[in-house]
Amino acid sequence: MSFSDIRLIATDMDGTLLNSKHELSETFLPAFRQLKEQGIIFVAASGRQYYNLLKTLDSVKDEVIFAAENGSYVVFKDEEIHIQAIDHETVSNLIRTARTITRTYPIICGKKKAYVESAEPEFIDHLKLYFERYEIVEDLLQVTDDQFLKFTLCDLAGSEANSYPHYKNLEDTLQVKVSGPIWLDISHKQANKGVAMAVLQKKFGISFEETMVFGDYFNDLEMLQKGYYSYAMANAHPDIKKVARFMAKGNDENGVVEVLTTLLDWKVTQG
Repeated sequence: MSFSDIRLIATDMDGTLLNSKHELSETFLPAFRQLKEQGIIFVAASGRQYYNLLKTLDSVKDEVIFAAENGSYVVFKDEEIHIQAIDHETVSNLIRTARTITRTYPIICGKKKAYVESAEPEFIDHLKLYFERYEIVEDLLQVTDDQFLKFTLCDLAGSEANSYPHYKNLEDTLQVKVSGPIWLDISHKQANKGVAMAVLQKKFGISFEETMVFGDYFNDLEMLQKGYYSYAMANAHPDIKKVARFMAKGNDENGVVEVLTTLLDWKVTQG
């Protein structure tokens, strides 16, 4: 295997492609253009909302495949490639549990928009980083007119220690992922970034050996298992570093673009 085989590249966004200020490096777009010239498919695979990803990658939105909401919603040029919703009754039960946990704010991640029932400023500041379209409602249990792609908790006390233990018992029937220091994501059992990658690999006839992936947290785990060239960021959770085959510099050191540049330089030298 060599870099010349790579036909599909997927990267997580926060903690991976974006720096700690949630910014895209100015060196990304030139590298992206060269990847497109090489015929390489690029996937933004994130827990973020689809509409937020469109805004983040606005200048190339028609050239990127989006695997949003941790792979629950895969879209290219407004065409839905894959959707894996979670049933409303399950979400209602998750909401009821969330209401018993201190310092947590539940979010229903709908296909149309996100739904929250708190306007607490600190929470809304975090929400706006990842959700472009959202509505504050009186009662989340009354939200019915949408497909639910994911249930998320913003846990200001720390998701791994505070809220995750309340949902850990559901891991046999649902995807329960600590996706960041204050984020816990719960999805359909068949909804994760790895499933999204498998859908895309099948659609485009791309193999494990022809796939490169980047990630930093637990919601990237299955995706990292779908490509031979699997990279954990230097800032990744220690357990994710154990899964990845290779290591990239941290997101504040532009680690993803550095690997992409190495790939592009290698292709040039190989003719």
